[in-house]
Amino acid sequence: MSRFPSEWLALREPVDMASHNQDVLGVCVRTFGDQESLSICDLGAGTGASVRAFAPLLPRRQYWTLVDHDAENLNAAKDILEDWSESAKTIEDRLVLEHAGKHIEVQFAQRDLSADAAPWPAETNLITASALFDLTSESWIARLVKKLASDRLPLLAVLSFDGRIEISPGHTRDERMFRSFCAHQQTDKGFGPASGPGAAAALEIALRNTGYTVTSGDSPWRMEFKSQKLMHETLKGIAAAAAETGAVTENEAANWLDDRISRAESLIIGHRDIFATPQT
Repeated sequence: MSRFPSEWLALREPVDMASHNQDVLGVCVRTFGDQESLSICDLGAGTGASVRAFAPLLPRRQYWTLVDHDAENLNAAKDILEDWSESAKTIEDRLVLEHAGKHIEVQFAQRDLSADAAPWPAETNLITASALFDLTSESWIARLVKKLASDRLPLLAVLSFDGRIEISPGHTRDERMFRSFCAHQQTDKGFGPASGPGAAAALEIALRNTGYTVTSGDSPWRMEFKSQKLMHETLKGIAAAAAETGAVTENEAANWLDDRISRAESLIIGHRDIFATPQT
């Protein structure tokens, strides 16, 4: 499975938070609004950003299981969540937090999601995932949705890349670079051929075909001066990925990147958010 360093996850977290589709989140929040407690399993949890993003919106008592294949990120999650919370203590294998009037218990599970698409505990009420599905194959998505339906579990899946990239001012090589990047996004990231920019559509279709009610909406990254560091790191990633495909040379990618770093004023990366519930 692809590895994402904690430094990259920290850099993108503020823009992720600002990008979440509020209509989609609103449906999720209302679904659980009359519940006192909720058990959530976050797939591809990284450093626990989903807890920080969604815990303030969910019921007063929460029990999270953070699943990731990367032990370093899970260890970082413990430290970051302790700093984020108003109080924190460890009880056996759980991190117990108090934050903004919420009681939050967190356990950590190192798992290879490519081998097991459904590692959630039996008592789970909600599955969450952020920036995960574009890394996975359509066959993996189908396996996950089949298990979700079997367990009748809702899913909140946010920030799936949808292939839209806009940059200003433009450059004659932008379209070619972005097309090559999207091709790279469909190469194997550890789950088989990745669905890449088709992930959100594939997930939504699979959920609807399995009898889910789906709410979806756009959640684009919008990067300008205040998020310039993330914009530049994203442009570096696009250039490197495009060069790896062989569709552009390393020299072409480097020249494009130099121009974009020096002249780009804004960058938009399209994403989609989805909340889905099994029909009653």
